[in-house]
Amino acid sequence: MTAGRFLTTHVGSLPRTDALKALMFAQEDGEAVDQAAIDERIDQAVADVVARQAAAGIDIVNDGEQSKPSYATYIKDRLNGFGGESTSYVFQDLEDYPGAKTRMAADEGRKHRRAPACTGPISVKDMDAVTRDAVTLNAALAAHPGRQAFMSAASPGVTALFFRNDYYAREEDYVFALAEGLRHEYEAIAAAGIVLQIDCPDLAMGRHTQFRELTLSQFRDRLMLNIEALNRATANIPEQQLRMHLCWGNYPGPHNHDVPIKDIIDLVWRARPHAIQFEAANPRHAHEYVLFETLPLPEGKVLIPGVIECQSPYIEHPELVAQRIGHYANRVGRDNVMAGVDCGFSVHVGSDVVDREVVWAKLAALAEGAAIASKTYWP
Repeated sequence: MTAGRFLTTHVGSLPRTDALKALMFAQEDGEAVDQAAIDERIDQAVADVVARQAAAGIDIVNDGEQSKPSYATYIKDRLNGFGGESTSYVFQDLEDYPGAKTRMAADEGRKHRRAPACTGPISVKDMDAVTRDAVTLNAALAAHPGRQAFMSAASPGVTALFFRNDYYAREEDYVFALAEGLRHEYEAIAAAGIVLQIDCPDLAMGRHTQFRELTLSQFRDRLMLNIEALNRATANIPEQQLRMHLCWGNYPGPHNHDVPIKDIIDLVWRARPHAIQFEAANPRHAHEYVLFETLPLPEGKVLIPGVIECQSPYIEHPELVAQRIGHYANRVGRDNVMAGVDCGFSVHVGSDVVDREVVWAKLAALAEGAAIASKTYWP
């Protein structure tokens, strides 16, 4: 699986060019846009980001989510059932620190984000968008033999978090309707020979947002509901072609209400994807590797800890990257670890905390650090 070394990958979103951002902002704001011009820009952008990932030394690359206005809100364009005004979100940690809340509200990307409520039955609206994404990625990948591809898609649970339910009588009905609606997207990605990554911030960030009023026990019940929906939606895809991203929210907040991974990991193991990506580099979660000193890794599972922080403009030293990889390899075994990034670098179009060129340098540091670690474990 590791080919005698630690493989490298990342979570998904990469910064867009200014020209593409302008077109996507206009589209999200309801302005008339030339779809052919957007498609051309996206094709160029995907070819560019695949080439830049390959040049940085990343093994498992993606399209940078260049076609999507956000890792989750793009769903409104692919499923029927959404309408009305955008949903507002309450982050428990930002309520504690109003100054941080004000700073985040000024983020350009979030100003253009649109997440209307569910006001009707969920069904597939655009059968072709995901296929276009897959064709574009595979075409770009062909120029870089030896690289593998992944593509991210929103989970049923995070879709329910972003798009408030104003239609279904029970939240359970809503989540499972989303699972059925998203099944087409998931299976189309897998059918294109691409590894499907399910983005699941609901399993962690949901604790201090959508489910902040619940007890931990009640939250775990909702977490299991979302995992069951994910499992149903991916039932026809082999587990080895699935990976999932566990996330506490990629935003510049204090994160003092993040649920500890120890409180949820036993349930996360029940999800079908064989590989689990999670934040492990940022200051709120960098200590949690010690959990795996006593927690056995279930057979068939692989860890992809973040060893690069996506909110910091600091370029990590490759020796630090190697040390972070070692924290996990020493506890769960070298063959059960890949090297990743905490989260996406541009989860919403325009939300570019880190300069575009610094992003590529950070990914190069990831590859260099993985090579250093590999010399220790595969001398």
